[in-house]
Amino acid sequence: MLNENLSESGFSFIATSDISGVVRGKALPSNQWEQRQQRGMGWTPTNVQITCFDTIAESPFESFGDLALVPDPSTRFQLPRFNQSGQGSDFSLGDILELDGQPWAFCLRSIAKKALNIFYDEFGLLLRSAFEHEFQITDLQPRLGDSFGFRGFREAEKWALDLINAFNLAGIKPESFMKEYGPSQFEISINPTIGIKSMDHAVMFRELTQDVLAYHGKESSFSPILDTKSVGNGVHIHISFLNKDHQAVSYDAEDPNGLSETSKFFIGGVLHYLKDILAFLAPSEISYYRLTPHRWSAAFNNLGYQDREAAVRICPVTSLDKTKITEQYNFEVRAVDSAASPYLAMAAILFAGAEGIRHKIFPSEATKEDLSVLDKKTLFNRGIERLPLSLREALDTMSKSKEVRKWFGHDFVEVYLKHKEAELDYLKSMTIEEKCAAYQKVY
Repeated sequence: MLNENLSESGFSFIATSDISGVVRGKALPSNQWEQRQQRGMGWTPTNVQITCFDTIAESPFESFGDLALVPDPSTRFQLPRFNQSGQGSDFSLGDILELDGQPWAFCLRSIAKKALNIFYDEFGLLLRSAFEHEFQITDLQPRLGDSFGFRGFREAEKWALDLINAFNLAGIKPESFMKEYGPSQFEISINPTIGIKSMDHAVMFRELTQDVLAYHGKESSFSPILDTKSVGNGVHIHISFLNKDHQAVSYDAEDPNGLSETSKFFIGGVLHYLKDILAFLAPSEISYYRLTPHRWSAAFNNLGYQDREAAVRICPVTSLDKTKITEQYNFEVRAVDSAASPYLAMAAILFAGAEGIRHKIFPSEATKEDLSVLDKKTLFNRGIERLPLSLREALDTMSKSKEVRKWFGHDFVEVYLKHKEAELDYLKSMTIEEKCAAYQKVY
């Protein structure tokens, strides 16, 4: 339990982040929390096929089956009351379990835990990670000259202070806050944490941001792109590793780019399988309008050094103290957006990285130039390729991947494909502007 100020007269919302990247769940009176903590709330298997547009994809479960959504007490926190006293609701994240207590094969939080366990049991590694989010306030008139601007920051301070207080309730520690380049766009980074907690925090972060902004009368969206003529909104997942003694092991001063052997092979696996897992990381149809050259996102499966268009970027460290460099050193996966569940995105990255460590897959040499001007032969000779150009292409690549089916299971992949097919079907008669507007409302 994150704080001791939980109300007994409000509601407790138990949540799950699902395949659609949407947070769903059930609420119960807070005074029933203790008795529900062990047995959870009833959950329906076919819920997994509710798309982000609330249509229901073809489901192998139909109307049958029962599950339990069981809360994790360590994630429970009081939701903001916005200076109001008295009753209030709290929020927690849960795992979807079979009735015998085993993890359900389609519970994304359980799949992420499975990936984390592989790193600990097989490699003796602990994941340290953080999610960095971009979002836009959609009903705020942009002002010229305000990219990274002080005036934009001061205007945002009214709601940002309430947001920081909400993060504190949830145990989330912000690292930086900025008025971003795009129109009415902001970016918030949060401090790294170990294990599943960074994914939990990413889920909480998105919900709390929209909750607080709504209280202040503002509409916000984390959607991958609101206007194809403008900027996109990405998620950058910062990653490093600790050994079982909690010592940082991602940095090697002898390597030209500072990569330890573990980091090098992990990144090699992520880049090698990136096209196979991209449909999990960038899972909306409009995600692929962002993943294009010159948008500061990722269009190729490349490692970059101080390159904000790389799929995996080695982040700079500024300390002259070698011990601090070792502690600070990390890299970020940039081909991700907020249409993806944090658990599914991270699980896919970890499974691919684990394969790289097992098979000692070297990444391509770190790039420092514009790859979009190079021809295919040059890219091929350097071990670099263009990422899928559409969600449908990404899904087709994922469907043919033996590795993805091994990591997630055949049944999971088939359910995911049907889920995304229903999402695409919902959009099929829309213009690109209408598609952007639809995703904007969801995310």
